[in-house]
Amino acid sequence: MSDFLGIEYIELGVDFLKAKMPVNEKTVQPLRMLNGGASLALAECLGSLAANLVFDRTKWLALGLDLNGNHLRPVMEGAFVYGIAKPLQIGTTTQVWEIRVETEDGKLAHISRLTMAVKPRQ
Repeated sequence: MSDFLGIEYIELGVDFLKAKMPVNEKTVQPLRMLNGGASLALAECLGSLAANLVFDRTKWLALGLDLNGNHLRPVMEGAFVYGIAKPLQIGTTTQVWEIRVETEDGKLAHISRLTMAVKPRQ
């Protein structure tokens, strides 16, 4: 999904993961603005990767349990959006992540909350 949508992971910090995604023919709706589903896909990709980076992946696996989001501002075709995933809670059985999707000038376009189930790898 990340490759198909053109998501590029650009920064990893102590408590965040950041990516950018183009608003193009693959991510727009018929009015040529960012599709809400594309925002949710960015949030899922970003939050899922971030969740799996916080523990030993040879022993544990984080899987998406719930994703919800609010679309707050239109973003027109030709721009980029930037997603930033930050943990709200890192537990032994669940993780909760907030993913903010912002415009190139830093305006909030979408916000999601992703809950991940943490399972032992078998």
